[in-house]
Amino acid sequence: AMATALAALGVTEATLAPQQQAELDTQGFTVFQNVIDAAWLAALRDAFERITVAEGENAGKEVNQVAGIRRLADLVNKSEIFDRIYTHPLVLAAARDVIGRPFKLHSINGHDPLPGQGQQALHPDWGNPRPDPTVFSVMNSLWILDDFSAENGATRLVPGSHRWPGGPRDQMSDLLAPHPQEIYVSAPAGSVLVFNSHAWHGSTTNRSQRMRRVYHCAFIAREYPQQTDQRRFLRPETAARLSPAARYILDV
Repeated sequence: AMATALAALGVTEATLAPQQQAELDTQGFTVFQNVIDAAWLAALRDAFERITVAEGENAGKEVNQVAGIRRLADLVNKSEIFDRIYTHPLVLAAARDVIGRPFKLHSINGHDPLPGQGQQALHPDWGNPRPDPTVFSVMNSLWILDDFSAENGATRLVPGSHRWPGGPRDQMSDLLAPHPQEIYVSAPAGSVLVFNSHAWHGSTTNRSQRMRRVYHCAFIAREYPQQTDQRRFLRPETAARLSPAARYILDV
């Protein structure tokens, strides 16, 4: 079923370039350039603002609300514009490579740290210790709506840390502090950062007056629960437009 869904959505053995596969494997991340064309980018930015205004103080509550950060959640049900995110061949091929077994959507959320806000503790998206540090169960993709830089709160990531058996606490007393091996992932609007969620990462303080909007689209191995239970939230108008392959990815 997984192979059928991926094939239907345009994923082939050649979807990822060998260099991208190698970066995901060794560094734990790769950046796809120019994924979001200008019209789609404008529409995704518009959707972020429209949903934020419409939901007001309830924005993001389906997953979590974070002080100092504009959050959105359950985006599958809020516009068909997000269908192209979780069904995109590049991120599906990356998830197939990282997770290595049948997977499904974990969640699609929006995230925008306000000026002076946004610093996260360094963390993997998985509890440690892991029984087997060669098995990966989660992968995340960041759909970058505004240029990402060290000044406006770009994601920091410790390359190769997805293969380490321990967690950040084993190396650091202050998880908000810099890690000696961390890098900031700078990337222009329209690109997509894909990373193994077991890698140590976190967003950083937005030291600019600019927005740093991003959509997080994460995938998880099928045997685990989703961050956003797609069956529970599925709206009739969403169900009506989904292809069988999209239904499989959503697990609805």
